Amino acid sequence: MDAVEEVKSRISIEDVISEYVQLKRAGRNYKGLSPFGNEKTPSFMVSPEKQIWHDFSTGKGGNIFSFVMEVEGLDFKGALELLARKANVDLTQFDRGRNAGAGKFKERLYEAVELATKFYQAHFTKSQTALDYVSKKRQFTRETAIEFRLGYSPNNGTALVDFLTKKGFTDKELQQAGLTTRRYRGVGDMFRGRLMIPLMDQQGRVVGFTARLLEDDPNAPKYINTPQTLLYDKSRHVYGLHLAKESMRKVAYTVVVEGNLDVIASHQAGVRQVVATAGTAMTEQHMKALNRFAGDVRLAFDEDKAGQNATERAIPIASKVGVNLSIVTISEGKDPDELIKKDPKLWEQAITQHQPALDWLIERYQEQLDLESSAGKRQFSDVILNVVKQLNDTVEQDHYVGKIAGVIGTSKEALVSKLSSVERESDRPRKQLKVEHKLDPKVVDMTKVQNHLLCLVLLRPKLRPHLEILTPDMLNADPARELLQFLQTHADFDGTATKQVSALRNIGDYVKMLALQHEALYQDLDEVELDYEAARLQVRLIEQFVKSKKGQLVGQMHDADEKTMHTLLEEVKKLDLLLKQAKEVKRGR
Repeated sequence: MDAVEEVKSRISIEDVISEYVQLKRAGRNYKGLSPFGNEKTPSFMVSPEKQIWHDFSTGKGGNIFSFVMEVEGLDFKGALELLARKANVDLTQFDRGRNAGAGKFKERLYEAVELATKFYQAHFTKSQTALDYVSKKRQFTRETAIEFRLGYSPNNGTALVDFLTKKGFTDKELQQAGLTTRRYRGVGDMFRGRLMIPLMDQQGRVVGFTARLLEDDPNAPKYINTPQTLLYDKSRHVYGLHLAKESMRKVAYTVVVEGNLDVIASHQAGVRQVVATAGTAMTEQHMKALNRFAGDVRLAFDEDKAGQNATERAIPIASKVGVNLSIVTISEGKDPDELIKKDPKLWEQAITQHQPALDWLIERYQEQLDLESSAGKRQFSDVILNVVKQLNDTVEQDHYVGKIAGVIGTSKEALVSKLSSVERESDRPRKQLKVEHKLDPKVVDMTKVQNHLLCLVLLRPKLRPHLEILTPDMLNADPARELLQFLQTHADFDGTATKQVSALRNIGDYVKMLALQHEALYQDLDEVELDYEAARLQVRLIEQFVKSKKGQLVGQMHDADEKTMHTLLEEVKKLDLLLKQAKEVKRGR
């Protein structure tokens, strides 16, 4: 993976664009006012799924880099550096040989952590302390330990370093993989004398570790994690997702617990739609990762202050992402692992008896505050209204304003007035564009026409005959010309042939943009309407081309001799004939 792909994998296009454009959810996509003009009706669309944006008012579109280049007036290198800072990507990792070197370096890190996993697994079988903790205290089976690749890190200080150094890995590679630390005696193992729980990405590749202390030591933390690396980002990583995603799809919901060992216990009990984040800190990236598989997310955190605060922060994030968030209350034990040990059916039952997150939060504060006093009512309304203000749905906001009014015995009008004074993050001023966009109306119109026609013929193969009399010089952009030539030579292309799809890799973002445009404008129209629209666009495109070419020919006629004039007039006749042919084809449909 090169620097560009690394940045794309760590930052979402809607997050970046929302810094400049106020976006609102529109089905699977987002809409907003174009940042390139003064429009009143939203025509700017962003697709999180395709990681593409398109401005219908100007015909502009592309990926996250093209947007930043447009709005910030940067070249590609400048846009890459800006986005890398946002995504916390160290570009120096990719300096050596750029694309190939960076990809090879990252693969070396994957190899290092994979070998470390096998090393820890081998030592796990030799450590009676680790075996007893897993099999007796946690009651995990051998099959479970193998599935989750549990291991043990020897406590001699440099066992892993010595092993991987003999395998040819450098100190820099081991440090960048998060496997070593510098101690007073030099470089040593990051993890020592601990149960090793590999952290794996969605494809099941190991990216880091959680290490659990096995022997009581008041001076040592119970758990330590791999630090931030090129492979591991705790703000994005969801533990157990690679094993849970199929169950998440089937049951259409996800349960998020606090600890990795709780995930393992639940999977062993047959409840496999369970994952964990690093502690209780749910980020927008976590929510988006879960939402790809199930839009119903149930939190099963400890009912302490940390769990309550985490829920309070998660509610607005879930609303923004479009996730239905609820809370699982565990009454029979302090965590899922204890409940499962008592009776796995109690855990299954607790999951089904979930409560909407904001209702749960309201009940918690009702128990903690004196709502008979004015101070208690003020504090209660301050906290809950701050959460309500950040909900994206106005109907949901109205519901909870009414509920709060009933709880504290005040008028709904008073709360609405207070709500309007609560600052919401999305209400804050957006970044101002640094570049004035003076667009040629003729170029904008031509771009829109060609994109509309190409999006139709790309997604509707039956409309390909409308391309027969078109030539690449009629289009004003290289991606459009390349796609035209491809479709004219692959009239049967339907997006399934691997070899043909790979041929479009260089214009992949343009193709995604056209797919987004088709989804927004044409997917609900019948074939007769689409055929008429394609014919109209074809004629319009040829009209624009003919008008432009005639203007150039007329300019050349001023200084032309008789022979050249004859040639130019013949060119004009050919253009008129071309336009006539297009109009006749349209009338015949």
